[in-house]
Formats: sequence, structure tokens, C-alpha cells
Amino acid sequence: MSTPSTGQSFAELLDRASVLVCAGPGGVGKTTTSAAIGLAAAQRGRRVVVVTIDPAKRLADAIGVTIAHEPSRVPGVTGGEFWAVMLDTEATFDDLVRQHSATPEQAGLILGNRFYRNLSGALSGTQEYMAAEKLYELHRDNRFDLVVVDTPPTRNALDFLDAPKRLVHFLDHRLYRVLIAPTRIGMRVASAAAQPFLKSLSRVVGGDAIAEAVSFFQAFDGMEAGFRSRADSVMSLLRSNDTGYVLITSPRREAVEEARYFAGRLADQQLGVSAVVANRVHPHFTDGLDTTAIADLAASHGNGPLRSLWENLALLEAAAGSERKALEPLLALLDGQPASRATVPLLEADVHDLDGLGRVVEHLLGLHPDGLLR
Repeated sequence: MSTPSTGQSFAELLDRASVLVCAGPGGVGKTTTSAAIGLAAAQRGRRVVVVTIDPAKRLADAIGVTIAHEPSRVPGVTGGEFWAVMLDTEATFDDLVRQHSATPEQAGLILGNRFYRNLSGALSGTQEYMAAEKLYELHRDNRFDLVVVDTPPTRNALDFLDAPKRLVHFLDHRLYRVLIAPTRIGMRVASAAAQPFLKSLSRVVGGDAIAEAVSFFQAFDGMEAGFRSRADSVMSLLRSNDTGYVLITSPRREAVEEARYFAGRLADQQLGVSAVVANRVHPHFTDGLDTTAIADLAASHGNGPLRSLWENLALLEAAAGSERKALEPLLALLDGQPASRATVPLLEADVHDLDGLGRVVEHLLGLHPDGLLR
């Protein structure tokens, strides 16, 4: 079960983890926070790569550099190294085929197959499995000692936890075993067992498409052992004690509910939450003064300009208090878990460079009084 040590700080989590998976709803600054987590670890001496599965390319915007399928080092970071990479599902699938093919000819047959080209780009679950595969690839890369994963802003963001298992189930399926069976009568059918299925399917998608599919599965024959072994290794990594899961949310009620859903998904997998970050939170500007006391102070200034300032302060304090209440259901769900907690306040501008990320880092590490989520 992936859980941090009791009472660990965010800094301790950054120092010990080898993988951090960041999940959360859309619109909460998740990608920016993921990048800031990577920067914080790099500044502490780690060799970090942040990989985004988000097709909207928000990571490039947050870091302020161009990123692609191969890791790119971000300049201007002291202490350690900060790298970034964007998941390319098709390119990752192609690399995996080349790696597990017995010969270059086998790889060429698969990569040139029209059924494979459609499969690698459109099959449900392919992106999730390739995300898990990319994570494993980067984890094994000696250039890096920490991989930070920025997942898509959807409820399906954690589907890649199940993706390796689904691949193994597919390889064990009877129909798959039938389709890769050798045939004596060409590519029209794979065997008597598959003939009724293929005949029905050909009426829908056409005989040529079926022939391409059968050709693909037969070319794939012999590679399943490598894919199965790799899937097992990926599943082990996702459940390793060195892998942590960071929930990123905001004080909006719908965002908190989404974060609670993610926490439930992790619990279903017997995985713990390593850290929770509440982003875009109104900070408290007073120490011990409630909104009633602030309102009384405002009234004591008559109709002068100071009254307006005190009234604004009362509104801000009320917003901060309301946001803390909105976060309570999530904190209650995590009560008893040794998860690190941090808040990042509303910033005066969007983050588009390392300086902006540095301000987020300061709050993550608790270097400001409002940086700790109580």
C-alpha cells in the first residue's frame, strides 16, 4: 500500500518518492501545481521529469518552454535537474512494439498494419496504458530519480491504474487466443472457432478490415509474453511504497467532491493519499479576528475610506472561512491518513515561467503562514 511515513512534510515526500501521481478535477491549477512539485524537488537536488497526459498542453504553458515526446531539460534550475515531457500515445505504442518484436521484420509488419494504426490512436484505454508505460519507461531511465505525472482533468484520470491489468486480461481472452492461432487457409479466417464471429463482424466493418485485424493479431503472436511481463512490472510500480498520490483541488464544492471521488478510487485500489493541495484559496489576513469583530471595527470608522477597507477585509475573511468549510469533507475523508497538506493562495497573475512556479513552491513547502492546510 502506498502511504507516506506518519507526519511527513511535503518536503519529506519530495525527498523520498520516486514517482508522484498528481490527480484532480479540471480548473484547479493541477498542471501548474504538478510543475511546481517537480520544480520544488529539483531545487532540493532531485533529477525530476514531469510527464503530462493532458492533451491541452498546459504543462508547456506553466513551465514556459516547448516540450515534446522526448524529455527536454528546463534551463535555469539550480540544485538538481528539471525535465518535462508530453505523452504521445502513438509514439509510445510504436516504441513498445519495436522493443518486444523478435525481429525488425515483425515490427515492420505491425507498424505498417492499418488496423494497428487505428488501434494505437483510437482504442479505448490505449492512452491510459501508454501513460502507465511511459511512467515505467521514465522511472527506469537513469537520468531521473523522480517522475511526476500530471494526469488529465477528468474522472477517468486514474484509469491508468487499471490499464496494465486490462491488457493482461485481453491477452488471456479466448478470442485473442483464437485470432493469433495459425491458419492453413490464408487470412480470411483464423480458425473454425473464430469464423462465425468474423463473418458477422465483416458485415459491419468490411472484409478488408477483418483481414487487416487478423494480420495484425498474427503478426503480434509471440510478443504477448513481453507485454504481459511489462504490464506486471508497471502494476508493481504503481503500488510501490516509493509511489505517492497527490490530490489537487480548489475550495469550490464541486472540485472538492471530485477530489473525494479520486480519494475513493485510490482507496478501492488499496492506495493511500500521500498529499493534498488546495489551490487558489483565499488566505486569512487576520490573526484571531472574526468577521463580526472586523465589521464592528468598520462601523467605528464612520463613512470614511478606512471603513471601506475594513469592510473589504471582512468580505475576504468571510470568503476564506467559507472555503475552509468547503474543504472540510475532503479533510474528514483523509482524517487519520498521514497525508501532507498544503494550500496555495490566489495569485496576482497566472503562472507562465519559473519565477511564477517558484512562488507556488514557497507555499507548497510551507514557507508562508497560509501554506499549511489545517
